[in-house]
Amino acid sequence: MASSKQRQRAQQARQAEKRAQRQAAKRAHRQRLWGVIALFTVLALVGAFVVAALINDNAPEDDAAAGACPAGVEEARDDYELADPSVAEDRTWTVTLKACSGDTEADIVLELDGESAPQAVASFVTLAQGGYFDGTGCHRLVTEGIHVLQCGDPTFTGSGSPGYSFGPIENAPENDVYPEGTVAMARRGGDAKSMGSQFFLVYEESTIPSDAAGGYTVFGTITSGLDFVQAVADAGAADGAPDGAPATPVTIEGVETQ
Repeated sequence: MASSKQRQRAQQARQAEKRAQRQAAKRAHRQRLWGVIALFTVLALVGAFVVAALINDNAPEDDAAAGACPAGVEEARDDYELADPSVAEDRTWTVTLKACSGDTEADIVLELDGESAPQAVASFVTLAQGGYFDGTGCHRLVTEGIHVLQCGDPTFTGSGSPGYSFGPIENAPENDVYPEGTVAMARRGGDAKSMGSQFFLVYEESTIPSDAAGGYTVFGTITSGLDFVQAVADAGAADGAPDGAPATPVTIEGVETQ
């Protein structure tokens, strides 16, 4: 029979063996844990490089998209009321059209004659201050016979209006000649009281014959930005037509008045 000391030494040996097993298990667990952490670290680094590469690859396209001119709206805005001519205050107004076309932005600065065309100026200024023209496109470019860029129709159809029309014609030239830089109101043929929101910018001197209703209301001139309009005209109308939507779309992003 084993003595008590022998039994004690045997128990101590068993305890020491168990401690060694537990320590070995802990070391193995730590090794597995660090292996997993190392794997995730490598995967994270690889993922970061991939994302960075994708961002760099897409950067030129994103930059191009950021610099591109937003398309004009195509919606009815026909709940406006005609302003009284007195709003024009018989003075000169400075109006800035914040325009863009392709990747080009420009300020088209207009000087409006509130004394010679009070009703047209009152209407235009009031619409501008009410955000009517914001985000609208210029729907028509004419490059033969006459030379004009027509804007002011949110529906982009040529028939949109602010919900009202007015007349009579104001300040039309007696000789039917509209100098370069003229800003005039568009209207239906033969109808002197069909003016609304649509206007045209003359980028090259044009003779526009009067019809049964008369000429066209001239209410301002372009004092800056005519080169931008000319560049749009140089690009021509869509499909090479002499009269149609500009090949390079034009959007009026906003309007400032003073």
